[in-house]
Amino acid sequence: MILRERNLELTLPPGVKAWKFDDDTHGLSHCMKAVDFIVELADRFLFIEIKDPEYSSATSRVQQKFIQDFQSGRLDEDLKYKYRDSFLYQWACGSLNDKPIYYFVVVVLSNLTEADLLARTEALRRQLPQQGPSSGVRRRRIVEDCAVFNLQTWNSKLPQYQIRRVRS
Repeated sequence: MILRERNLELTLPPGVKAWKFDDDTHGLSHCMKAVDFIVELADRFLFIEIKDPEYSSATSRVQQKFIQDFQSGRLDEDLKYKYRDSFLYQWACGSLNDKPIYYFVVVVLSNLTEADLLARTEALRRQLPQQGPSSGVRRRRIVEDCAVFNLQTWNSKLPQYQIRRVRS
C-alpha cells in the first residue's frame, strides 16, 4: 500500500491497514486538525504527520518561516493539536481498540541535525499528555510515545515504512 502527501510516498507492507486522515472524508477540518496518516498494526497505531517545507513549489520565504517556527518551538503547538484532535476523532469513532498510539512527525528538511530532532522530540513530549496524573485514575495512556524524524532518520529507523520523494 502507498499513501501520498504531495510528492512524498509512504510505502507500507502488504496487509497493513492505513489511511490518509487529513483529506475531505475527515469532515471536521473547520474545527479539528488532523494528522496526515493513520496506520493500524496488530499491536499499535501510528499517527504520522509529514511536514515538507522543501516541496517543489515552496518559496524560500515559506521555507525560512517554517525553519524559524520549527526551531523556535512555535510549530509544536500545531503538532500538539494535530495529535489531540486526531485522537479525539478516532476515540469518538470507537476505532482505537485500546491499542497504544505512537505519534511520529517527519520533517523533510535536509539540514536537520540529530540535536534538532532530539530537541523537537523532547519539546513535543512535553506538549502531549504522555505521563498521566499521579492519582493513577487513568486506565491507559493517551499517547504511548512520540518522535520527530527527518527523512533519513525515518527511513533508517523504520525501514519497513519507507518514505520517498517522487516526481509530481
